Amino acid sequence: MFKGYVHVYTGNGKGKTTAAIGLAIRALGAGKRVCFLQFMKSLDYSEQKILAAISPNLLLATIGKPFFVIKEGGMPAEELAKWREEAVVFPPGNPPQEYVDLINQGLQQAKAAVSSGEFDLVILDELIVAMHFELVTWEQIKEIIEARSENVELVLTGRGAIPELIEQADLVTEMKEVKHYYQQGVMYRKGIEN
Repeated sequence: MFKGYVHVYTGNGKGKTTAAIGLAIRALGAGKRVCFLQFMKSLDYSEQKILAAISPNLLLATIGKPFFVIKEGGMPAEELAKWREEAVVFPPGNPPQEYVDLINQGLQQAKAAVSSGEFDLVILDELIVAMHFELVTWEQIKEIIEARSENVELVLTGRGAIPELIEQADLVTEMKEVKHYYQQGVMYRKGIEN
C-alpha cells in the first residue's frame, strides 16, 4: 500500500503554491485523485482556469476571500494606507467572525478529504497564512493531520509555518527570497503571480 506523507511549503520566497500545483499535475499524470483547496483566495487566480478543467480526478475549491484581513500593527502605516479601502483591520485575537466561519467550512471539507478515501493527494493552499491571521488554530490543523488516512499525501502551503507544524511534517521546504522585483515597485502580474 502507498504510504502518504505530510509536506509543508513555507518561507517568504515566491513559489509555494506553484510547487503545490506542480505536485498536483504530477499526481494527476500518475492517475491519482487530487483535492486542491485554496484558502484565503478568490476565483481570480490564473491557475484556477486551467486546473478546473485539467482532469476529472481533480477537485479544486476556493475557501473564499470575502475581503483582505490585516492584523492591527502588522503593517507599516504607509503600506496600510494602500489597503485601507480593500481590507478589514482587526485587533490581534479578534479576527472577523464572518471570515472565521468561512475558513471553518473549509476545514470541515479538508478533514473529510484527508479521511474519506476519495483522494490520494490533498493540498491545503495558504492554510498556514490563515493560521497567521488567527482564522484557524494550530489545534484545528493538527486535527486534520491526525485525521489523515495513512495513504493520503497532504500538502500545506503558506509563509510563516510554526515550529509545531514543522515538527509534525515529514517534508518541509522553505522558499527563501533572495531578490524580488516587488521591491522595485512591480506589482502582481497576471499569469505570473496570480
